[in-house]
Amino acid sequence: MSDDELTWAPAPGHGDEVLYAVDGPLGRVRLNRPRAINALDGPSIDSLLQQLTAWADEPAVAAVVLDGAGDRGLCAGGDVRALREEVLAGRPARVVDYWRREYAVNALVASYPKPYVAWMDGVVMGGGVGVSAHGSVRVVTGSTRLAMPETIIGFFPDVGGLWFLSRAPGELGTHLALTGATVGGADAVLLGLADVLVPPTAKAAVLAALREDPATDGLALAELAQEGWDAGHAPRAQLPADREWIDECYAGDDAAVVLERLLSHPSAAAREAGESLAARSPFSVAVTMEAVRRAASMDVPQVLEQDLLLGRTFAGHPDFAEGVRALLVDKDRSPRWHHASVADVPRAEVLAAFGGGA
Repeated sequence: MSDDELTWAPAPGHGDEVLYAVDGPLGRVRLNRPRAINALDGPSIDSLLQQLTAWADEPAVAAVVLDGAGDRGLCAGGDVRALREEVLAGRPARVVDYWRREYAVNALVASYPKPYVAWMDGVVMGGGVGVSAHGSVRVVTGSTRLAMPETIIGFFPDVGGLWFLSRAPGELGTHLALTGATVGGADAVLLGLADVLVPPTAKAAVLAALREDPATDGLALAELAQEGWDAGHAPRAQLPADREWIDECYAGDDAAVVLERLLSHPSAAAREAGESLAARSPFSVAVTMEAVRRAASMDVPQVLEQDLLLGRTFAGHPDFAEGVRALLVDKDRSPRWHHASVADVPRAEVLAAFGGGA
């Protein structure tokens, strides 16, 4: 059955921010705010939590498949403009409550009792990573553009994303966490954020395979999709070419030292990364460095607990509202950060974000 033949409907009591359909043995989930690249607002989060919880115990649904409406991508992240408005209105508690509910969805996906398949085509950023990368089968395409770009807006990589980035090969995850760099599908697989890379045209074949066997894994899907690549050549990961300078520059725990290494490195790519890093929120960069190191010894629920703890700090920190303003509201891309540089962020402020512990 094609998508057009399915009966799509909101969860009971919810709007059409997310639509659902039963497709044979599959429970289909479609993020449905295409004009916003399916950004997750509060109603979207509440809808997902309700329907995914219901389907977890529904015998007729053998697997869940997530995708996004429109042709731009799965999800551009959380609706941070709306969160900024709450901050400016003096309601940071509402912002923290949004993150609490969002992280509950991430935790549910990570522990889902049935196969949870995410079609991660196009833009997959921030909160979009949270509702997809924690799934059991993560499918990216040659059109995937994935990032955790939160330091750009004065925030930090949340939604449990640091669990993956802290476990990526070498310091690749640290590089992505601090700079917010965007990667393609092949690099998403390398980083552990996805399982299989297929052509964008393979969606119908992937769905057909899942209808036949809802437990079809990533390897089987990859084999099925190989014939879709032009002359059999799938895109290759780009990060390995920069692995030497990335591992060298991002070693250790001091973000200021990392920045110095990048800016003075012989590699032009390293210096470019340094320039990007220097433009990010200094407070965000310093906290993210600490958070990614701590995440390496945590499980997913613990990382999500850390995310919520940090969220309380960032909801009240001026860099969050300022970063969203500069990038998404006024779009002048000239944020006025609270600290002049990452070297100016006191260690005590970083530790305070984690509750003051060393």
